[in-house]
Amino acid sequence: DVELLAARARLSLTPEKRSAVAADPGEDGFGLTPREQGVLRLVAAGRTNRQIAEELFISPKTASVHVSNILAKLGVAGRGEAAALAHRLHLLDTAL
Repeated sequence: DVELLAARARLSLTPEKRSAVAADPGEDGFGLTPREQGVLRLVAAGRTNRQIAEELFISPKTASVHVSNILAKLGVAGRGEAAALAHRLHLLDTAL
């Protein structure tokens, strides 16, 4: 189960050497942009694409594209699974 979760989260179970260069503080390990991280927070809060669009002052189609990109990057099938994974991996704990 742990190996499956790690594979879905694109995490390595073997220790890796850290480089001297610090990682980007906004890096979440999934390649989500700051905008996508914000959209993920709204998805996890149960917002629809229309509600996300209104809150972020974007079109519902743009919100839909962001959500689709998030689902693909997280490797999940739906919004509920994305929200659960985000909570489980503490992706929503970082401040915007």
